[in-house]
Parts: sequence; structure tokens; C-alpha cells
Amino acid sequence: MSTLYPLKFKTIYKDKIWGGQKIKTYLHKDFGDLPNCGETWEISGVKSDVSVVDGGELNGRSLADLLEEYKDELVGKAVYGRFGNTFPLLVKFIDAADDLSIQVHPDDELAKKRHNSFGKTEMWYVIEADPGSSLIAGFNQEVNQEVYVDKLNSGHLTDILNREDVKAGDVFFLPAGRVHTIGKGLLIAEIQQTSDITYRIYDFDRVDDKGQKRELHTEEALAAIDYKKYPEYKTKYEPKTNEDVHLVSCPYFTTNVLDYTENLSKDYSALDSFVIHVCLDGSYELHYNGNTINVKMGDSILLPNSVKQVELTTTNGFKILESYIA
Repeated sequence: MSTLYPLKFKTIYKDKIWGGQKIKTYLHKDFGDLPNCGETWEISGVKSDVSVVDGGELNGRSLADLLEEYKDELVGKAVYGRFGNTFPLLVKFIDAADDLSIQVHPDDELAKKRHNSFGKTEMWYVIEADPGSSLIAGFNQEVNQEVYVDKLNSGHLTDILNREDVKAGDVFFLPAGRVHTIGKGLLIAEIQQTSDITYRIYDFDRVDDKGQKRELHTEEALAAIDYKKYPEYKTKYEPKTNEDVHLVSCPYFTTNVLDYTENLSKDYSALDSFVIHVCLDGSYELHYNGNTINVKMGDSILLPNSVKQVELTTTNGFKILESYIA
């Protein structure tokens, strides 16, 4: 059995009706002949799109195979006990050249019952935002199912939704059940549960290249939606340099942002989990067990549970999202 090491994976590129060019022009990731790229899946255990290792002794092996073989050595004892041979997180970059559909995701209970799947709680970190960009998260007033259905059927759904102006560095936590959409002009890093279940509520009457409207899931969404109004939808945090800054904690992931202009040593020995680094800006060398991996903007690295000490050395600084399961 090979010794585990920090893993990079081959990027999975997905064209979308609303996708754009920033994956290529901003993140410098080449999506080839696709007309656009709405999403990249960087680390995925979703059965239809399982990530494949890019580089090193395990090159070409799938994440699913590695999890089956290495178990808690890869993900941690508690994580393996909870999720078994399903890798629990999905990491994406999303480029919205147009508004995404207004949508909602089911929680674990509903997703298990309907789809034999995990639910979908997620978070967004805004990497880049065109001037005037916005997104939708939650309701702007107290509603119930009856009010919601009335607004939806009368074409006034957006009247009751909370729209937020957005800039780079903004963070949004979206528990399952929260109605949301990513707005035009946003480039986002997304950390989410391993699930590809989306209930599309409204798609702005768009048609695809064949003149067809995309399927809506109006009825399915009703039981999934959290109709409450919350006082805040944007995650409050104070950006700091050369200090780990906590962003989000939930049962499915904990995420911090690390914005450093100097070298950084990390000791994960107190953690019973894998760790994911998503590089949002800059570059660094990742040193582990006498070996080195070069990491640049747009790269995502999976640190196995068995790799506890790493050093990040940099000449021009870096910004990463650090995620794990606590």
C-alpha cells in the first residue's frame, strides 16, 4: 500500500446555460472546447463525477478507490465512522455570467427519504465580483407556504426574497432549506456536502439552445424550504493578515480563511479529519515529510488525515480556504 500524501485532483469542468469565462481568464484553468464553464468540481465524491488523482504515486486513482482502501487514514476515524465510503465534501468554483436559477436544497432527512442521498448545506466565498453584482439568500419578510406559493404563481417571487449587494471577500452560509441564487458577475468558491440534489424554483423563463425551458421542481421544493426570515444572511468576520480567521462552523464542515504574506506552519495532530486547502489567490510551496508540492491560485489540495505537519512557504503571499470536519 502506497503512503498517502497531499493530493491534487484532475479538475472536472461543467458548461452551464449561465456559465462564463472567468474560470479561464481569472483562475487560469483551461476548460478546452467548452463554450463556457459554469462550474469546476475540484474535489468530488459524487458518484457520477468522482475525482481522479493528478500526480504522484497514486496518479489516476479515484477518490472513491482511495477511500475504500485507506479509510480513516485518509479521512479520519470519526469521519469514516460517520460517512463510510462516501467522501463527505464537494469543492467547486462557480462562474456566473448570468443569474443562476432560484433554488433550494433538501436537508439530510428529506434527501434520504426521497433520493437516498445526503442533503446539501453549503457556503460561498466570493473571489471576484463585477460592480453592481448581487445574490439572493433567504426571505426579506416572514412568509409561510401559502404566501410563497401565491407570490410564485403570480410572478412576484423576488418581491419576498432577500437580495444582497456583494463584493470580493463576502461569505454566505446556506443551510439546507434556504432559498438562494448566485447573481450575474460573481466568481465563487463553494464548500458543500456531497450531494447534487437541487430543486429549481424559478429560472427567469430562460430557454436552452434547443428552445426548451429547464425543468422546475415546484412541488418538490415546498417541503424543503425554510420559510423563516433571519436577521442576517451574510457571514460577519473581520479579515486579518497572517492570522487564521474563522468563517463557518456546522456539523458538515468548518472553514477558515488564511490570508498570509509570510510562511506558515500548520499542525493538524489534534484533528481527526482530512483537511482541504483551496487556493484563492497567490501561490506557495507545501512542504510535508521532506517533500514539496507547488500550489497556485485555483488549486485545491486534500491533506489526508495521516499528514499532520505541513509548512507553507511563499514569496508573494497566498489566500486559502481551509476546511475540515470537526
